[in-house]
Amino acid sequence: MRTFKTIAIAIAFSSGLLLSALAQAHPKLLFSIPAEGTEGSAPGTIELHFSENLVTQFSGAKLVMTEMPGMAHSPMPMKAKVSGGGDPKTMLITPVSPLPAGAYKVEWRAVSSDTHPITGNVAFKVK
Repeated sequence: MRTFKTIAIAIAFSSGLLLSALAQAHPKLLFSIPAEGTEGSAPGTIELHFSENLVTQFSGAKLVMTEMPGMAHSPMPMKAKVSGGGDPKTMLITPVSPLPAGAYKVEWRAVSSDTHPITGNVAFKVK
């Protein structure tokens, strides 16, 4: 009887640690397309790939232009559609119109099953 009780306690303790670890799993940005700090042609869609499945109704992003060639200015919001990708760990930001040359920043908010919001940004340039 004592062995059974010890095993039951060990299983309960291990299960609690596992559930605790899962509850603490916050989404982390693994990579983006275009990548942070890169310069290239205007993307038709910006992809953010996270470590956890996203809760799309609480996650989101906004796209802002931070600089035009030869002219710095305050961030200018750009119209874009934000959606989930085919992979539940992916967020897609699709500009409504082609992006002109300049510097951009995507400010994102990601929420996974633990419901804790994580925020960040990705900056890139369009030639």
